[in-house]
Amino acid sequence: MNSFTKFADAFQRRTPELPSDTPQTATVIDGRAIAEEITSGITSEVRRMKNSIGNVPGLAVIMVGQGRDSQTYVRKKLGACEEAGIQSKISTLPDNCTEDQVLNALSCFHEDPSIHGILVQLPLPQHLDEGKILNSVQLEKDVDGFHPINMGNLAMWGREPLFLPCTPKGCIELLIRSGVEISGKKAVVIGRSNIVGLPTSLLLQRHHAIVSVVHAFTRNPEQITREADIVVAAAGVPNLVRGSWLKPGAVVLDVGTNPVKDPSCEYGHRLIGDVCYEEASRVASAITPVPGGVGPVTVAMLLLNTLESAKRAYNFT
Repeated sequence: MNSFTKFADAFQRRTPELPSDTPQTATVIDGRAIAEEITSGITSEVRRMKNSIGNVPGLAVIMVGQGRDSQTYVRKKLGACEEAGIQSKISTLPDNCTEDQVLNALSCFHEDPSIHGILVQLPLPQHLDEGKILNSVQLEKDVDGFHPINMGNLAMWGREPLFLPCTPKGCIELLIRSGVEISGKKAVVIGRSNIVGLPTSLLLQRHHAIVSVVHAFTRNPEQITREADIVVAAAGVPNLVRGSWLKPGAVVLDVGTNPVKDPSCEYGHRLIGDVCYEEASRVASAITPVPGGVGPVTVAMLLLNTLESAKRAYNFT
């Protein structure tokens, strides 16, 4: 149990629930519909590229092990590539593979001119040095946006990363396409991971939001969160954010995807977010569901990054 989970358990024991008869006020931000709109534009651009120069973007995925969640996520990404006309390749390695095997797979994709984007599906087994492997992804093919140079350029004014990390980029896209004003608004990001929390806070600052980050060592996180116009929950703790945490009218983006047992579902579990949806939807003005919110747009951003990489490689405008 991580420190965020311990905190959540302690806090939720003293968090009052909203009356169950309070009506839902929030507009549901339909991530699937927004993703379809984005992907439609990508598909048109891929078709134009193929007709003009005879080439299409290529995405490579390295997956270590047979984790059910990783398999599901990779299947969705490869399926989205196929629908958009993007070529995809996958290198599947066993759980007990060596670091050199992963780096060799990376090297093969680096040398393949038909591949314009490479992603290493996370998490990796504990015996592998995740930082070393992600740092080894060629900067020009780092469509996940995790390379230190991409992250460093994101953090610095006047610098532009080659790629923005897909989930943070998708969060901003959801806000913009939903007509949410970001500039000058108070935003709280819950969680500070390198994959979501940190880059999301940096990207919100680029859009001139006033940003606070809440993490496991934050005192009075509910009080800080309650001041926010925009809340991005990315802590990996189910139902952490309760209705009482939110300012009436806040916009809530729920990045959490937490499996909970449910025998009635096909795979024996269902996904819930970091936000208690039933309570939050009665306080917020707009909210993303789980599933069907941030996730589909994250995949669309991966396709968009791959398309942009291919355009750069082929000098295609």
